[in-house]
Amino acid sequence: MEFTFYKYQGTGNDFVIIDNRELFFPKENTALVAKICDRRFGVGADGLLLLEKHHSADFRMVYYNSDGNLSSMCGNGGRCISHFAKFLGIISEKTTFEAVDGMHEATVEKDWVSLKMNDVEKVNVSKNYTFLNTGSPHHVELVSDLKDVDVFTSGRNIRNKIYGKEGANVNFVAQNDDAVFSVRTYERGVEDETLSCGTGVTAVAIAMFEMGKTSENKVTLKTPGGQLQVRFEKDGLGYKNVFLEGPAKQVFKGIWK
Repeated sequence: MEFTFYKYQGTGNDFVIIDNRELFFPKENTALVAKICDRRFGVGADGLLLLEKHHSADFRMVYYNSDGNLSSMCGNGGRCISHFAKFLGIISEKTTFEAVDGMHEATVEKDWVSLKMNDVEKVNVSKNYTFLNTGSPHHVELVSDLKDVDVFTSGRNIRNKIYGKEGANVNFVAQNDDAVFSVRTYERGVEDETLSCGTGVTAVAIAMFEMGKTSENKVTLKTPGGQLQVRFEKDGLGYKNVFLEGPAKQVFKGIWK
């Protein structure tokens, strides 16, 4: 099977994106998805995205983790596929598309993409961590020395022991300034640390506001792969008008044989 693919990255969170408007891709073939995402025997990516037609929106986004399984919402993936839609000429600067967690809006200006995330209805603050769902479930934990955290081991333990088979993404956070935080994330499905996680930094920004660590509703998040910003509005117990913003870039085009 031969087809064209595109490699994208958003602050180091990398994806293979395929134009599947003609529905040629064998979506049930999880082994193929995992092989494409393999960093030694395939293209290499944190996940694979399919852009498909939609009856009313500009397109539909289908997202697979690198293990080959369909996954929950991916924020950086949503930003990258919006950039891809503009590259294909499907949109100009603004778009509405459907993902697994519902409808999203995005604005693409050159390589900068602003993605509207779903409202967050509830934030659960515990003694040692905060849990919330920003399209994907996230555990947020403040640490004293972020660079020395064993993200793989600690993240895997938290992901499995606290959240069971379903799991959750695990974010370790250090505060740099009033509205600036550094973040390292263990992602379920990838089952490793990634250079950036869009739903993760969104969760961190809201969690820090909810915990009173910042009074700003526009927060800068520094990840190993680059810098993102999240803005939001407090709405009762939850949050609305949540936007994830940052760079998205096409890296290369290739043919899978």
